[in-house]
Amino acid sequence: MKSSKDKLDQILPLGLLATRRYMLSCGMDRHSFDNAVKVNRLLPICRGVYFRDGLPLSWEGVVTSLNLLSEDQPVYIGGVSALELSGFGHYVKNKSQLSIYSAMKQPSWLHHLDLRVDFIWQSTKRIWSPLVFTEPNNLKPHQWREDLPPFYVASAEQACFEFLTTVPNQLSFEYADFLFQGLTSLSPRKLNHLLHHCKSIKAKRLFFWFAKRHGFAWTKHLNVNDYDLGKGKRVVAKGGVLDNELLITVPANL
Repeated sequence: MKSSKDKLDQILPLGLLATRRYMLSCGMDRHSFDNAVKVNRLLPICRGVYFRDGLPLSWEGVVTSLNLLSEDQPVYIGGVSALELSGFGHYVKNKSQLSIYSAMKQPSWLHHLDLRVDFIWQSTKRIWSPLVFTEPNNLKPHQWREDLPPFYVASAEQACFEFLTTVPNQLSFEYADFLFQGLTSLSPRKLNHLLHHCKSIKAKRLFFWFAKRHGFAWTKHLNVNDYDLGKGKRVVAKGGVLDNELLITVPANL
């Protein structure tokens, strides 16, 4: 029979954090939990959230922990942050922010963490059908420590649609265009799957507009008429010009 110390080591490895509810649900009894807090083996981040003394928290540990606590809802690094971690770092301008994507509600404790990274929480509910996550290659495991589970990062294809949902309110057309220049080798098969399960009409229209603008080889494998792009005109760039094929307004300078 394992001791309470061994049980805690198994439930909450060094470098991760967890809620009291999670640890009790994993089999830790209340007496052992209260004693671990009393002797400072468990340190509180805020009410109900703890980490183990012995190793400082990192953003990698936080993202891994979020996925463990999410109750089967994927939590992953997406959008511009995913491009940075996938080798497009020289295109990313703000490395002090990390975009986290999930269908679950943002935990209230996330901004209580004393890290040099600001977590930007993005809901996937208006971007993706849950079926998008049935494609195993859309989320890639990133093994940051051998003794811990990986965290997950969106593929470049998925990240592309995610950053397009933020144009132009969070990301300018010009910067999105700059990012798109590096997407020369996307997979048409993955893009086809994503286009069928993307809920954002704006992101899909912008995707085809940027694809047409840059004329990459993979664009010839995707027919705009095969996907639901909604109906009617959409104002994306205020005061812009209308693209007569995709029916979105874009900046005149592009």
